[in-house]
Amino acid sequence: MIQFSRKSPRTRLSGVRRAVLWAAAGALLATAGCSGGGDDLEAAGRQPHGHTSQGAARGVPQGLPGMPPLLDPNDVYAADRPNALSPVVRNFPSRVYVPNTESDTVSVIDPKTYKVIETIPVGNQPQHVVPSWDLKTLWVNNDRGHTLTPIDPATGKAGKPVDVHDPYNLYFTPDGKYAVVMASMDRELVFRDAHTMKRKKTVPVSCLGVNHADFSPDGRYFIVSCEFSGELLKVDTAKMQVIGQRKLPFDGAMPQDVKIASDGRTWYIADMMADGLWVLDGDRFNEPWLMPTGKGAHGLYVSRDSKSMYISNRGEGSISVLDLATRKLVHKWELPDGGSPDMGGVSADGKVLWLSGRYNSEVYAIDTTDGHQIARIPVGAGPHGLAVYPQPGRYSLGHTGIFR
Repeated sequence: MIQFSRKSPRTRLSGVRRAVLWAAAGALLATAGCSGGGDDLEAAGRQPHGHTSQGAARGVPQGLPGMPPLLDPNDVYAADRPNALSPVVRNFPSRVYVPNTESDTVSVIDPKTYKVIETIPVGNQPQHVVPSWDLKTLWVNNDRGHTLTPIDPATGKAGKPVDVHDPYNLYFTPDGKYAVVMASMDRELVFRDAHTMKRKKTVPVSCLGVNHADFSPDGRYFIVSCEFSGELLKVDTAKMQVIGQRKLPFDGAMPQDVKIASDGRTWYIADMMADGLWVLDGDRFNEPWLMPTGKGAHGLYVSRDSKSMYISNRGEGSISVLDLATRKLVHKWELPDGGSPDMGGVSADGKVLWLSGRYNSEVYAIDTTDGHQIARIPVGAGPHGLAVYPQPGRYSLGHTGIFR
């Protein structure tokens, strides 16, 4: 069984060196910038102006200006149905892109054969492969290389890297204007132009280890996890400013992935030290409660019918399945021979859950009907935030694929 400390295992540094670096980073002032963009609303499937956002349907303020309204005010993921591919991505070859943090490469898997068909050299410490808001580019986040490597998903070819400091993770505002860089070591949220990646605004933060996020149904705020100080941030999207900060009520909390439920009201935050999910009311941003799932809870992925959430328990080699309507855990799927399931995504047809094996240099393909392992595929060292692409949806909010 994998053992891990409170220090992040995401780099090749020893735990002691990592602790020293983070102590030093904690003393630094944040100084980074941000901006972003995305204007291809028609390609992303914007609805006519007569449609209302989920927020409007509930009698609350209209959604973020410029944001394509939800297809269904009662289902955040209504655009993510099986094989409901946007015209933008419909002809892209189906691939799984795996960033190997310690090999400085991206392994490309053909999901039909479950084999690696290409290995792409990228920058230092690639952490996540992130679909752009307009769905046209995959950005490889070379965190310690301080670059983003663009991959054309139509051809699978890598382009010229773009200089971006400390891009541990990457998100996009729902209006398509800005990319939001999770500059973890810099202790900043950096808003950048979504196409050019030119810095527009830097938001220093007082927490440690900003890493994952998700957006409210109306797009007006997003919630960020801070893994090294056990905190959550609430950020006003339009104002680009932190409007709330909360310490999680668990000694040694280490929050990871953040995902809103399909009903648009409940938020879930995986915690690898609390071994479960924090359940949060995002609007009120009050104290959350903990739902145990398994050791090392890490990645969160919603099924194509919006009914279930898959939770990777990295510390015990299992996947828990949460029924979103009842908030009850209904299954736990154990990987044969163990493993370290981390980040990933669901296939376009919804039949396969793909997860990286962070400490085992492998990727797992898991059948979503009964949880059996279909394949275990060798890749490079330290596989992390893999992207299954293309996936259904009109536009991307970032990470390994949050689609609306």
